[in-house]
Amino acid sequence: MLTASNLICKQNDTAGIVTVSYDNPAGKPKKLTSGLSFVPMTKKNPLDPVLLAECQAANELYLSKKNELKLNKRKIADALGVSPAAVAHYLSGVNALNVNFASALAKLLGEPVEKFSPRLAAVIADLSATTDNSNVRPMPQPHREAREYPLISWVDAGRGVQSSASYPTGIADVWLSSTENAGPKGYWLEVKGTSMTSHSTPTFPEGTPILIRPEGFDLVSGKFYVAYNAETEETTFKQYVLDTGVAYLVPLNPSYQPVVLDESWEIIGRAIDAKITGM
Repeated sequence: MLTASNLICKQNDTAGIVTVSYDNPAGKPKKLTSGLSFVPMTKKNPLDPVLLAECQAANELYLSKKNELKLNKRKIADALGVSPAAVAHYLSGVNALNVNFASALAKLLGEPVEKFSPRLAAVIADLSATTDNSNVRPMPQPHREAREYPLISWVDAGRGVQSSASYPTGIADVWLSSTENAGPKGYWLEVKGTSMTSHSTPTFPEGTPILIRPEGFDLVSGKFYVAYNAETEETTFKQYVLDTGVAYLVPLNPSYQPVVLDESWEIIGRAIDAKITGM
Protein backbone atom coordinates (compact mmCIF):
# COMPACT_ATOMS: atom_id res chain seq x y z
CA MET A 1 0.00 0.00 0.00
CA LEU A 2 1.27 3.47 -0.81
CA THR A 3 2.28 5.54 2.20
CA ALA A 4 4.05 8.81 2.74
CA SER A 5 7.10 6.90 3.94
CA ASN A 6 7.58 4.47 1.07
CA LEU A 7 6.83 6.82 -1.84
CA ILE A 8 8.38 10.17 -2.48
CA CYS A 9 5.60 12.33 -1.05
CA LYS A 10 3.53 15.55 -1.47
CA GLN A 11 1.75 18.56 0.05
CA ASN A 12 0.74 21.98 -1.20
CA ASP A 13 2.06 23.90 -4.09
CA THR A 14 1.90 27.61 -3.67
CA ALA A 15 0.78 30.31 -6.03
CA GLY A 16 2.64 30.87 -9.22
CA ILE A 17 3.02 28.19 -11.75
CA VAL A 18 1.53 25.52 -9.55
CA THR A 19 -1.41 26.79 -7.56
CA VAL A 20 -2.33 23.49 -5.95
CA SER A 21 -3.00 23.52 -2.23
CA TYR A 22 -3.70 20.23 -0.51
CA ASP A 23 -3.45 20.63 3.25
CA ASN A 24 -3.69 17.21 4.78
CA PRO A 25 -2.51 15.58 8.03
CA ALA A 26 0.76 13.73 7.66
CA GLY A 27 0.47 10.13 6.65
CA LYS A 28 -3.05 10.45 5.24
CA PRO A 29 -3.19 10.97 1.46
CA LYS A 30 -6.05 13.29 0.64
CA LYS A 31 -8.80 12.03 -1.66
CA LEU A 32 -10.28 14.83 -3.72
CA THR A 33 -13.78 14.71 -5.10
CA SER A 34 -15.39 16.63 -7.94
CA GLY A 35 -16.15 15.94 -11.52
CA LEU A 36 -13.91 15.90 -14.54
CA SER A 37 -13.56 13.09 -16.96
CA PHE A 38 -10.47 11.13 -16.02
CA VAL A 39 -8.77 8.89 -18.55
CA PRO A 40 -10.07 5.42 -17.69
CA MET A 41 -7.60 2.61 -17.16
CA THR A 42 -8.35 -0.34 -19.38
CA LYS A 43 -7.99 -3.85 -18.01
CA LYS A 44 -4.95 -5.63 -19.34
CA ASN A 45 -5.41 -8.90 -21.23
CA PRO A 46 -4.19 -11.99 -19.33
CA LEU A 47 -0.80 -13.42 -20.25
CA ASP A 48 -0.31 -16.42 -22.48
CA PRO A 49 -0.22 -19.57 -20.28
CA VAL A 50 3.47 -20.17 -21.08
CA LEU A 51 4.45 -16.63 -20.05
CA LEU A 52 2.24 -16.82 -16.96
CA ALA A 53 3.92 -20.10 -15.95
CA GLU A 54 7.31 -18.35 -16.14
CA CYS A 55 6.09 -15.63 -13.78
CA GLN A 56 4.73 -18.23 -11.36
CA ALA A 57 7.99 -20.18 -11.43
CA ALA A 58 9.99 -17.00 -10.79
CA ASN A 59 7.72 -16.08 -7.90
CA GLU A 60 7.96 -19.54 -6.35
CA LEU A 61 11.75 -19.42 -6.57
CA TYR A 62 11.76 -15.95 -5.03
CA LEU A 63 9.49 -17.06 -2.17
CA SER A 64 11.66 -20.11 -1.50
CA LYS A 65 14.84 -18.05 -1.14
CA LYS A 66 13.78 -14.61 0.10
CA ASN A 67 14.17 -15.40 3.82
CA GLU A 68 17.55 -17.05 3.34
CA LEU A 69 18.79 -14.11 1.28
CA LYS A 70 16.91 -11.44 3.29
CA LEU A 71 15.41 -10.32 0.01
CA ASN A 72 12.19 -8.43 -0.65
CA LYS A 73 10.50 -6.69 -3.57
CA ARG A 74 11.93 -3.32 -2.53
CA LYS A 75 15.50 -4.63 -2.78
CA ILE A 76 14.77 -6.21 -6.15
CA ALA A 77 13.22 -2.94 -7.32
CA ASP A 78 16.25 -0.93 -6.17
CA ALA A 79 18.60 -3.28 -8.02
CA LEU A 80 16.56 -2.91 -11.21
CA GLY A 81 15.81 0.78 -10.88
CA VAL A 82 12.04 0.21 -10.94
CA SER A 83 9.22 0.44 -8.39
CA PRO A 84 8.22 -2.42 -6.04
CA ALA A 85 4.86 -2.40 -7.83
CA ALA A 86 6.61 -3.17 -11.12
CA VAL A 87 8.39 -6.12 -9.49
CA ALA A 88 5.06 -7.36 -8.13
CA HIS A 89 3.55 -7.13 -11.62
CA TYR A 90 6.26 -9.43 -12.99
CA LEU A 91 6.03 -11.97 -10.18
CA SER A 92 2.22 -12.03 -10.16
CA GLY A 93 1.90 -12.46 -13.92
CA VAL A 94 0.48 -9.04 -14.76
CA ASN A 95 3.49 -8.36 -16.99
CA ALA A 96 5.57 -10.98 -18.82
CA LEU A 97 9.18 -11.48 -17.77
CA ASN A 98 11.85 -9.91 -19.95
CA VAL A 99 15.60 -10.39 -20.32
CA ASN A 100 16.55 -7.52 -18.00
CA PHE A 101 14.26 -8.57 -15.18
CA ALA A 102 15.07 -12.29 -15.52
CA SER A 103 18.83 -11.66 -15.53
CA ALA A 104 18.70 -9.37 -12.50
CA LEU A 105 16.39 -11.69 -10.54
CA ALA A 106 18.55 -14.73 -11.29
CA LYS A 107 21.66 -12.86 -10.11
CA LEU A 108 19.97 -11.78 -6.86
CA LEU A 109 18.70 -15.30 -6.19
CA GLY A 110 21.96 -16.97 -7.17
CA GLU A 111 20.11 -19.25 -9.59
CA PRO A 112 20.28 -19.72 -13.38
CA VAL A 113 17.60 -18.07 -15.49
CA GLU A 114 16.61 -21.44 -16.96
CA LYS A 115 15.35 -22.51 -13.54
CA PHE A 116 12.26 -20.35 -14.12
CA SER A 117 12.44 -19.38 -17.81
CA PRO A 118 14.19 -21.67 -20.30
CA ARG A 119 12.84 -19.35 -23.02
CA LEU A 120 14.68 -16.28 -21.75
CA ALA A 121 17.76 -18.34 -20.88
CA ALA A 122 17.97 -19.31 -24.56
CA VAL A 123 17.54 -15.68 -25.62
CA ILE A 124 20.34 -14.61 -23.26
CA ALA A 125 22.58 -17.40 -24.55
CA ASP A 126 21.96 -16.32 -28.14
CA LEU A 127 22.79 -12.72 -27.28
CA SER A 128 26.02 -13.78 -25.61
CA ALA A 129 27.00 -15.99 -28.54
CA THR A 130 26.46 -13.26 -31.10
CA THR A 131 28.23 -10.49 -29.18
CA ASP A 132 31.90 -9.92 -29.91
CA ASN A 133 32.96 -8.03 -26.80
CA SER A 134 36.20 -6.88 -28.42
CA ASN A 135 34.19 -4.97 -31.00
CA VAL A 136 31.49 -3.52 -28.75
CA ARG A 137 31.23 0.22 -29.16
CA PRO A 138 28.56 2.82 -28.36
CA MET A 139 25.87 2.98 -31.00
CA PRO A 140 25.81 6.38 -32.74
CA GLN A 141 22.70 8.29 -31.81
CA PRO A 142 20.74 10.01 -34.57
CA HIS A 143 21.06 13.77 -34.62
CA ARG A 144 17.85 15.55 -33.73
CA GLU A 145 17.35 19.18 -34.50
CA ALA A 146 16.41 21.33 -31.53
CA ARG A 147 12.96 22.88 -31.63
CA GLU A 148 11.65 25.84 -29.66
CA TYR A 149 8.56 25.67 -27.47
CA PRO A 150 6.91 28.54 -25.56
CA LEU A 151 7.19 28.98 -21.82
CA ILE A 152 3.57 29.47 -20.75
CA SER A 153 1.68 29.94 -17.50
CA TRP A 154 0.06 27.15 -15.51
CA VAL A 155 -3.28 28.82 -16.03
CA ASP A 156 -2.87 28.54 -19.80
CA ALA A 157 -1.70 24.94 -19.43
CA GLY A 158 -4.83 24.08 -17.47
CA ARG A 159 -6.99 25.67 -20.13
CA GLY A 160 -5.35 23.60 -22.85
CA VAL A 161 -3.51 26.09 -25.04
CA GLN A 162 -3.55 25.11 -28.70
CA SER A 163 -0.60 24.08 -30.87
CA SER A 164 2.62 26.09 -30.99
CA ALA A 165 1.81 26.92 -34.59
CA SER A 166 -1.31 28.76 -33.46
CA TYR A 167 -0.26 30.25 -30.12
CA PRO A 168 -1.82 33.70 -29.88
CA THR A 169 0.58 36.60 -30.17
CA GLY A 170 2.09 37.50 -26.82
CA ILE A 171 1.26 34.23 -25.09
CA ALA A 172 4.95 33.70 -24.41
CA ASP A 173 7.85 36.12 -24.21
CA VAL A 174 10.25 33.23 -23.70
CA TRP A 175 10.79 30.28 -26.04
CA LEU A 176 13.14 27.48 -25.00
CA SER A 177 14.66 24.81 -27.22
CA SER A 178 14.85 21.05 -26.79
CA THR A 179 15.81 18.07 -28.92
CA GLU A 180 12.96 16.11 -27.30
CA ASN A 181 9.78 15.81 -29.35
CA ALA A 182 6.94 17.38 -27.38
CA GLY A 183 4.60 17.31 -30.38
CA PRO A 184 2.94 20.23 -32.13
CA LYS A 185 1.27 21.40 -28.91
CA GLY A 186 4.30 21.11 -26.64
CA TYR A 187 5.16 23.83 -24.13
CA TRP A 188 7.44 24.63 -21.20
CA LEU A 189 6.31 25.30 -17.64
CA GLU A 190 8.40 26.61 -14.78
CA VAL A 191 8.28 24.75 -11.47
CA LYS A 192 7.10 26.76 -8.48
CA GLY A 193 7.23 25.72 -4.85
CA THR A 194 9.30 22.99 -3.19
CA SER A 195 7.09 19.92 -3.46
CA MET A 196 9.21 18.47 -6.29
CA THR A 197 12.57 19.22 -4.66
CA SER A 198 14.46 16.15 -3.50
CA HIS A 199 17.84 15.49 -1.90
CA SER A 200 18.48 12.86 -4.56
CA THR A 201 17.87 12.65 -8.30
CA PRO A 202 15.58 13.32 -9.96
CA THR A 203 14.78 16.68 -8.44
CA PHE A 204 12.94 19.70 -9.82
CA PRO A 205 13.76 22.77 -7.71
CA GLU A 206 11.68 25.91 -7.98
CA GLY A 207 12.36 27.67 -11.27
CA THR A 208 13.22 24.52 -13.22
CA PRO A 209 11.76 24.66 -16.75
CA ILE A 210 10.01 21.40 -17.67
CA LEU A 211 8.95 20.48 -21.20
CA ILE A 212 5.42 19.06 -21.46
CA ARG A 213 4.03 16.81 -24.18
CA PRO A 214 0.25 17.29 -23.96
CA GLU A 215 -0.73 14.67 -26.54
CA GLY A 216 0.26 11.16 -27.56
CA PHE A 217 1.75 10.06 -24.22
CA ASP A 218 1.30 6.92 -22.12
CA LEU A 219 0.68 6.73 -18.40
CA VAL A 220 3.75 5.04 -16.92
CA SER A 221 4.12 4.58 -13.19
CA GLY A 222 7.15 6.47 -11.93
CA LYS A 223 7.13 9.09 -14.70
CA PHE A 224 6.23 12.76 -14.26
CA TYR A 225 3.02 14.42 -15.40
CA VAL A 226 0.95 17.58 -15.23
CA ALA A 227 -2.57 17.07 -13.85
CA TYR A 228 -5.60 19.36 -13.78
CA ASN A 229 -8.54 19.40 -11.37
CA ALA A 230 -11.68 20.82 -13.00
CA GLU A 231 -13.55 21.71 -9.82
CA THR A 232 -10.72 23.58 -8.12
CA GLU A 233 -9.07 24.67 -11.38
CA GLU A 234 -5.77 23.61 -9.88
CA THR A 235 -2.87 22.40 -12.00
CA THR A 236 0.06 20.50 -10.58
CA PHE A 237 3.26 18.74 -11.61
CA LYS A 238 3.88 15.46 -9.81
CA GLN A 239 5.10 11.90 -10.17
CA TYR A 240 2.43 9.41 -11.27
CA VAL A 241 2.50 6.23 -9.21
CA LEU A 242 0.22 3.23 -9.63
CA ASP A 243 0.29 1.08 -6.50
CA THR A 244 -1.92 -2.00 -6.01
CA GLY A 245 -4.45 -0.65 -8.48
CA VAL A 246 -4.65 2.86 -6.98
CA ALA A 247 -3.14 5.84 -8.79
CA TYR A 248 -1.48 8.71 -6.93
CA LEU A 249 0.04 12.12 -7.61
CA VAL A 250 3.26 12.00 -5.63
CA PRO A 251 5.67 14.83 -4.78
CA LEU A 252 9.39 14.18 -4.43
CA ASN A 253 9.67 16.20 -1.23
CA PRO A 254 8.80 13.91 1.73
CA SER A 255 7.37 16.89 3.59
CA TYR A 256 4.40 16.81 1.22
CA GLN A 257 1.65 14.22 0.97
CA PRO A 258 0.51 12.14 -2.03
CA VAL A 259 -2.94 12.68 -3.47
CA VAL A 260 -5.24 9.93 -4.73
CA LEU A 261 -5.78 10.41 -8.45
CA ASP A 262 -9.53 9.96 -8.72
CA GLU A 263 -12.09 10.93 -11.36
CA SER A 264 -11.79 14.60 -10.47
CA TRP A 265 -8.35 14.70 -12.04
CA GLU A 266 -7.25 14.70 -15.65
CA ILE A 267 -3.67 14.07 -16.74
CA ILE A 268 -3.01 16.79 -19.30
CA GLY A 269 0.64 16.21 -20.20
CA ARG A 270 3.84 14.30 -19.57
CA ALA A 271 7.15 15.96 -18.67
CA ILE A 272 9.80 14.80 -21.14
CA ASP A 273 12.66 17.26 -20.58
CA ALA A 274 13.94 19.67 -17.96
CA LYS A 275 16.62 22.33 -17.90
CA ILE A 276 19.04 22.53 -14.99
CA THR A 277 18.95 25.99 -13.48
CA GLY A 278 21.67 27.96 -11.75
CA MET A 279 24.55 26.81 -14.00
